[in-house]
Amino acid sequence: MSAYLDTHVAVWLHDGLVARLSAEAKRQIEGNDLLISPMVLLEFQYLYERRRLGVEPIPLYSYLKTTFGVDLCSFPFPAVAVEALSVGWTNDPFDRIIVGHAKANREAILITADTLIRQNYPAAVW
Repeated sequence: MSAYLDTHVAVWLHDGLVARLSAEAKRQIEGNDLLISPMVLLEFQYLYERRRLGVEPIPLYSYLKTTFGVDLCSFPFPAVAVEALSVGWTNDPFDRIIVGHAKANREAILITADTLIRQNYPAAVW
């Protein structure tokens, strides 16, 4: 089974901040094939440009792929965009696409610490 990582979870894995992860998040990470939406990669860039990340997106992703087997999901974007249209409970474009991506891919698990996402996406875990 596949599970998507939200942006913060991916960054925490990269930074070795595993203690920030819940027991359930760790269990899901260890028990699933891990994916990130391409929108997470774009959000890495956004955070890097605002100096909230100290590493550029491609090296960050490369580390996640090499160390944790995280793949960049290639699910068709039109299906993702259609699902993202129904994510009206947030105005955050990153969250809309990330959740839309998980929804489009058979309501896949999304590992996230984000309370709003967890309240609104039934397959979100923390």
